[in-house]
Amino acid sequence: MEQDLSILIADLSGYTALTETHGALSAADLIDSYVEIVNNSLVGDSYLHQSIGDEVVVISNTPDHLLATAIMLLQNSMKRYNFLQVHGALHYGKIVNRNNNLFGSAINLTSRIAAKATANSMWCSEEFLNYLSDKSLYNFQSKGKHRFKNVIEEREVFEVVIEKPESLHIDPICRMIVNHEDGFIAHPIEPNLFFCSQFCLETYLKQIPNEVQVKI
Repeated sequence: MEQDLSILIADLSGYTALTETHGALSAADLIDSYVEIVNNSLVGDSYLHQSIGDEVVVISNTPDHLLATAIMLLQNSMKRYNFLQVHGALHYGKIVNRNNNLFGSAINLTSRIAAKATANSMWCSEEFLNYLSDKSLYNFQSKGKHRFKNVIEEREVFEVVIEKPESLHIDPICRMIVNHEDGFIAHPIEPNLFFCSQFCLETYLKQIPNEVQVKI
């Protein structure tokens, strides 16, 4: 039987880069932390339906609860240094849950919106906005109309605007959020460029042509 449900699909920006840089064990540890963060971000009747690799699917009967969950997920992930940025999408529509697998065009559209969302952001559909009890409580910014595979008409999508840190330093090699207050490795010349480890710094220097050779 089809149900009208709120859907959140989110994954990690830079997961492939992290895996290639630090290996499968570090990637697996990161996923464990990711699932922990997701579970600690659940609001109301929201629940973690599925986790596959770095993608999570969270479901709720209540759009307001799921939006609060999405905001909590962004905020909690930004606080976790040596972690990756999250991006995802929120949608509302009909889905079928059969043998714990979800089916329906609503799932497909949510996944495709999530793929377009930029790092450290949550995008949502107009349908999702319309089912919020009071969307004036939040700030949304239109990201314009987009075409999605197997969707006939262009669809307008919106970013959930939340307060973010003034500076969020990202390791350019493994894409992890770097703690710029403690435990980081600073580039010897370029300001505001930080790394999670000496290995990432050395890798960066090797990849930049004509890099000034400095003793590190």
